[in-house]
Amino acid sequence: MNRRHLSIAIACALLAPSAWAQETDAGAAQGEQRAAATLDTVMVTARKREETLQDVPVAVTAFTADALDKMGVEDISDLDAEVPNLTIYAARGSSSTVTAYIRGIGQSDPLWGVDPGVGIYLDDVYIARPQGALLDVFDVQRVEVLRGPQGTLYGKNTIGGAIKYVSRGLPTGLDGFASVTAGSHGKLDVKAAIGGSLAGNDALRGRISVASLNSDGYGENRVTGQKVSDKEILAMRAQLGAYVSDDFNIQVAYDWMDDQSGVRGAQMLAPNPFNALFPQYGDFPPLDDRYDVRNGMPNINDTSMKGLSATASWRVNDDWSLKYVIAKRESDTETNIDFDLTTAPIVDVKAFYSDQQVSNELQVNYDGGGRARGVMGLYWFDGEAGGQVLNNFLGSLFGDTQGTVYTESVALYADWTFDLTDRLKLDVGARYTDEDKRAVVLNRSYSDGSYTTPTAVVADFDKTINFKNTSPKVSLDYQVTPDIMVYGSASRGFKSGGFNIRANATAVPRSAEPFDDEIVDSYEIGTKMALLDQTLFLNFAAFHNEYKDIQLSVFTAYDSDGDGTDDAFFGDFTNAGAGTVDGVEVEYQWLPSPNWAINGNLAWLDADYDEFITNGVNVADQQKFTNAPEFSGAINVEYRMPLANGGDFSARVGYAYQSEVYPTTDLSEAIRQDGYGLLDAGINWRMNEAWSFALQGKNLLDEEYRTTGYNIGVLGVLTGFYGPPREYWATARYDF
Repeated sequence: MNRRHLSIAIACALLAPSAWAQETDAGAAQGEQRAAATLDTVMVTARKREETLQDVPVAVTAFTADALDKMGVEDISDLDAEVPNLTIYAARGSSSTVTAYIRGIGQSDPLWGVDPGVGIYLDDVYIARPQGALLDVFDVQRVEVLRGPQGTLYGKNTIGGAIKYVSRGLPTGLDGFASVTAGSHGKLDVKAAIGGSLAGNDALRGRISVASLNSDGYGENRVTGQKVSDKEILAMRAQLGAYVSDDFNIQVAYDWMDDQSGVRGAQMLAPNPFNALFPQYGDFPPLDDRYDVRNGMPNINDTSMKGLSATASWRVNDDWSLKYVIAKRESDTETNIDFDLTTAPIVDVKAFYSDQQVSNELQVNYDGGGRARGVMGLYWFDGEAGGQVLNNFLGSLFGDTQGTVYTESVALYADWTFDLTDRLKLDVGARYTDEDKRAVVLNRSYSDGSYTTPTAVVADFDKTINFKNTSPKVSLDYQVTPDIMVYGSASRGFKSGGFNIRANATAVPRSAEPFDDEIVDSYEIGTKMALLDQTLFLNFAAFHNEYKDIQLSVFTAYDSDGDGTDDAFFGDFTNAGAGTVDGVEVEYQWLPSPNWAINGNLAWLDADYDEFITNGVNVADQQKFTNAPEFSGAINVEYRMPLANGGDFSARVGYAYQSEVYPTTDLSEAIRQDGYGLLDAGINWRMNEAWSFALQGKNLLDEEYRTTGYNIGVLGVLTGFYGPPREYWATARYDF
């Protein structure tokens, strides 16, 4: 496929500056006109080798650094509308814990022992836990979003897809930037980076980037006057590379993040009937403001995360290369969840999370320039995740959940491409996984809120379970013309099961037993097209997923004192049988003239349960998939004008829509979010090679929309968490 001009990322709201690159030779007027009217090439590593976006027979969306800046992307949740059938947002009470779904597959429970359904990777290193994984975007080279199972090539838990965050590389010359952003709600961000050769030696290079991200939030605690939904994050990344020879190099990277933001504001959607039991605290009717709270718990929601990795790359000869990545990551979180949103102790929970992981990956690539090329690898992972959750229900029921889940996983994978003819290619691959999970759990009830005198042990076990899986993949792609490729694929995705560390074996004995692994068989056809002399870019994908043993986190009520009335609950975990997910995705990008660009996406999703057994009865017809809107899409229009001094000016407007969605597994109609649309806009002025300025606005119509919530009927909790209100900010940036 001829890709000299085509393809910045599909669904990018804006084009990279090079998309309008101008010829400096006055005699090359014709070349100048063409360069101004066609799209540029973007390289991706979706198949762990460099390829142009349009050559990859995979549903992948990529975003360059320039596009991310122009869209005003602050963290990866801002990509939600720009990728078809992607739902990603901050978890219920947090600002940096991620909840991600792709094509209706994901996981909303952030507790240890439960694995995500969408794998998030930072520079080829899998981030096992969602705490801190809502990565802030700064000093990035690109972000790739791969839709559908990716188990053939990616380490763990990519049953729904993978999000790859690729940091800026190591330049030889001095390179860096500094930027300041100020805006509504007390927003003040400072970002900077510098990199280049060390001691004048190109063989040794380094780069360091830092970010301070701050805002006052969208509401306040009306009891304490403290801000809520605020942001206070410090982050740093450092890289050091030793380029020993043209064929061998070692790169070491360190990243660190400290999130001291407060709790997220939520809205009480109905009065809590148990408020009447605590007249001394006063009355707490629902508030009109969707961000203000009256929490009685501390405004602490702290997460720290750090990671260290080393990557060695060796080109053995012209045909073979080796890559080895070793990484260690750690994170710690303390959070306070006032479920009832009152100062009364109706449902108050304090949680501590701790995680550490070590991963290794040995990868072998072959490309002899002939009709076969591929990648083979060995991946092993050793993780330890645990913590403690302290529960206070109605000021009289006290308990804690504590324990650790140990994971040891080894996988072998291979993915090979064969050129059957000059136009027809076959891709085959498989991953074999052998994973052990051990859960050590001790859950007790206590006499009072000091949690010093146990009254009962509701779960006490040390169990191990093994999961083995082989996930194959096969695809065919055919080059109809140099600019049109069609493909079809079949693949299997796998996510291991585990243990519910919240188990209450006394009330519900089965809760101490392991839940099963998830399997999805995915079938996809698609096409990637460049039309109208490289000015219209269309990508299409249609898929059919058969989803089995779906892991669901639910609230289960039980009778704690034997009086015949359910008066307590615990976080339960179950497998929901089977479901079928069908969908269609269209991504488009069009340059109607050298100055105008239009791009976006359309998506349709039909997700239905086929089997959902509750108390021996199949209730599939009454159930709905979580975070699976039937329709979604976005359109972005940009006008760009090159300036005489070598700079440029651009203005854009974007609108994104999604139909109704159930953001929680309990299917509360009060939490269900109706269809809604968001309007964004931005102006960017690159004054010269050094200075640039931007004005961004998001949710300009101040749309009120829920992202998730809590529905715990046994204790009267019904709350909703909302997306940000109208925001606007200005940025000044200096590049050198």
